[in-house]
Amino acid sequence: MKYALKRISLGLPTLLAMFTTIFVIIRIVPGDAAAVILGDQASAGALEALRQQLGLNEPLSQQYLGFLTGLLQGDLGTSLVTKRPVLDEALRVLPNTIELAVASILVGLAIGLPLGVYAAINRNAWPDYVGRLFSLVGLSLPAFVSGILLLLAFAIQLRWFPVIGTIQNAGPWDRLLAVALPALNLGVIMSAYVARVTRASMLSTLGEDYVRTARAKGVAPTTLALRHVLSNSLLPIITVVGLYFGTLIGNAVLTEIVFNRPGLGRLILGALNTRDYTMLQGLMIIFASFVVLANTLTDLAYAAVDPRIRTA
Repeated sequence: MKYALKRISLGLPTLLAMFTTIFVIIRIVPGDAAAVILGDQASAGALEALRQQLGLNEPLSQQYLGFLTGLLQGDLGTSLVTKRPVLDEALRVLPNTIELAVASILVGLAIGLPLGVYAAINRNAWPDYVGRLFSLVGLSLPAFVSGILLLLAFAIQLRWFPVIGTIQNAGPWDRLLAVALPALNLGVIMSAYVARVTRASMLSTLGEDYVRTARAKGVAPTTLALRHVLSNSLLPIITVVGLYFGTLIGNAVLTEIVFNRPGLGRLILGALNTRDYTMLQGLMIIFASFVVLANTLTDLAYAAVDPRIRTA
């Protein structure tokens, strides 16, 4: 508990720094924010009214204080397009993005872990070469390209999955079918990272003295690989899963567009297209919060895997 509280307390200054960075970036972009939102043909009265609505006429320090006060109250502002609170708009589609992220991580681990373990056990044999080739292809293929290929193969040609990933008012089986291809698209990319790191970490552990001792005592290869080697190679794997979460957010935007899934990614695209300044700022804050949360959970997972870290 002490270690957990320490890691959580360290995440709070990080959040504050990220929120401050978002606040500054939004306001130091060259040009008048009101003119960018309304366009060059807007009248002077309309520009002044929007500046007043956004608080752009106030001193920067006062804007920042109001920004932080709103965050503490759970107020991310009001959308300039829908006139609804940004938080309500985000919460409406957030479960879809969380569903996609969790499913993608599960797919990535289900493919990447066994592939990395098998490649490490069979070093420089054909399973190792196949695993390394798979990792190279997965790392090189952009998410939107692999998404289109999956749609063409499994949705249009084989018709195993729906072409459009709409999931409103759908049952559990329909939701599973709708998330299957997007999760596979992101999961395969993640599995490439996981497989490479698992292989490298296990090869390093296989050279330890206790592994050679266990092998000399006649421990079965499968038991040796899973109980003695893999369990002591988990820290780098946990690290890559935590770091991949940031990449997953970026790829989720493209994936939700390709598969026409409602989510935060499409909400961001809509905010960019409609110049919804307030919506964009609120979504950046939500994404930043998820990244910090993922890093904090990664630190806690370290302590669960290796108890020595708790006293560090």
